[in-house]
Amino acid sequence: MSPLLAAVAAMAYLTGSIPFGLMLTRAAGLGDIRAIGSGNIGATNVLRTGNRGLAAATLLLDTLKGAVAIWLGVFILPTLLSAAVAALCVVLGHCFPVWLRFAGGKGVATVLGVGFGLDWRVGIICAALWLAVARWTKLSSAGGIAAALALPVLLFVFAWPDLAGAVPWSGVLIAALVLVRHRANIARILAGTEPRIGRST
Repeated sequence: MSPLLAAVAAMAYLTGSIPFGLMLTRAAGLGDIRAIGSGNIGATNVLRTGNRGLAAATLLLDTLKGAVAIWLGVFILPTLLSAAVAALCVVLGHCFPVWLRFAGGKGVATVLGVGFGLDWRVGIICAALWLAVARWTKLSSAGGIAAALALPVLLFVFAWPDLAGAVPWSGVLIAALVLVRHRANIARILAGTEPRIGRST
C-alpha cells in the first residue's frame, strides 16, 4: 500500500470514528446514549431520547462524514482505488470506532453518505429505499438493511469503469459488514420481535 493510500485509509477511518450521536446527546445533557434503548450510538437510538432534533442532526452528520471521507480521499489521491478504500474505511470507523473501544454503530447513515460521495444517484436511491422500506415495515433496521444491500447493486448498475473495479466491490464488502452488524436485528425481524419505529425499546 502506498503512503498516500494508507493516509486515505487512516483519514477515512478516523472520520468515520467520530461518534456524533454520543457527542450530541452528551452536549444536550441527556447522558450516555449507550445506556438507553439498543445501546447504539446512531440516529435511531438517539430518537429514543424523545429529541427528534438531535436524532435528525445525528443522521445528517453520520451521513455527511461518509461523503466527506470519500471527497477528501479522492482529493488526497485522485484514483478509484482511493475512493473504494475511503468508502470501506469510513464505514469501518463508524462501526468500530477506536475512541469507543471499537463498539460503534451499525453503519446505515454512513453508508448513505458513501452512496452520495461515490455517485449522487446512488445516494438518492439508497436514501429513498431506506425511507420507503422503513415507512412500510415500521422497522428502521429493515430500511437500513435494504439500503445497504442496494449499494453494491447500484454501484455496478451505474457503470463504474468496469465491473471488476474496486469501487463496486467495496460496496459488496460494506453491505456484508452492515448485514453482520444487523445480525441480531435480522433474527428479531424473523421472529417478529424487532421494535417498531417510535417504541422506546
